[in-house]
Amino acid sequence: MPNSNTVTSRKTPGAPRTVLSAAPVVLPSPAGRGEDLHVRVSAPAAGSDLPVLVFSHGFGWSMNGYAPLVDHWAAQGFVVVQPTHLDSRTLGIPAEDPRTPRIWRLRIEDIAGVLDGLDVLEASVPGLAGRLDRSRIAVAGHSWGAQTVSTLLGARVLDSNGVPGEDMSDPRVTAGVLLALTGLGDDLVPFAADNFPFMKPSFDTMTAPALIVAGDSDQSHLSTRGPDWFTDPYTYSPGNKSLLTLFGAEHSLGGIPGYEVAETTDENPAHVALIQQLTSAFLRGALYPEDTGWKTAATELEEAPEPLGKLRSK
Repeated sequence: MPNSNTVTSRKTPGAPRTVLSAAPVVLPSPAGRGEDLHVRVSAPAAGSDLPVLVFSHGFGWSMNGYAPLVDHWAAQGFVVVQPTHLDSRTLGIPAEDPRTPRIWRLRIEDIAGVLDGLDVLEASVPGLAGRLDRSRIAVAGHSWGAQTVSTLLGARVLDSNGVPGEDMSDPRVTAGVLLALTGLGDDLVPFAADNFPFMKPSFDTMTAPALIVAGDSDQSHLSTRGPDWFTDPYTYSPGNKSLLTLFGAEHSLGGIPGYEVAETTDENPAHVALIQQLTSAFLRGALYPEDTGWKTAATELEEAPEPLGKLRSK
């Protein structure tokens, strides 16, 4: 039985106040992974027909990170599932491990495995049985996690000849939030080009609705491009997309990985609060077309006297 704890969210009008979190919930390892998949499930304590949001962490993190976002989303009515990928520091897998070159694909399989295992998750978390709405599923991710879930939205990885690889999109996924997602692979530094084949994406087939969040001070050491590199997923993808560019934000986007973590170089609670607000509104609007919260939130940002960022949509 997983451990469970209760956290109280910031009070948001119309949203559940209490979040229940259970971890670890264990899904059996598929062939080739070598480790059972451990996940954290966070859900509102009350309510039914709850939408599902699967979140993929950035490099080195685990199911125990990103509390500023996860707690908020769960308080807004989402059942948030956080898998721990094989690159997590909690697992300590060495670079010479034979699985290392395939971790980017195993990450994608982890997300699909979560969706395949919703029955197990629902049965394993006290009080969750019968409360999921399987017709409303979204994905979100930060950095490498954003690359991971972008493939379920339709992005594909180019091979050495520039030909799009396998289509790994998932029809169960309706929409996504892509936080600090890297752009095209044309201007990678030599180390990234040689070691990270998954960083050569094509967004031409990423047709599912998505909100892309980028910081205009996010200067990556993996590309010779500037912060505009992180706007490529919006520029080069078709369909219903929105781009939130945060003024002065770096790769941690103000501190979304956690409260006061060492990796946050641009701590800004106001940026985090804006991401909380806009991502929740976007996802709810994508999953419930009758919901008007996204339009309201976008208008509020546009009319703010000192806006924290700029929102574009197409």
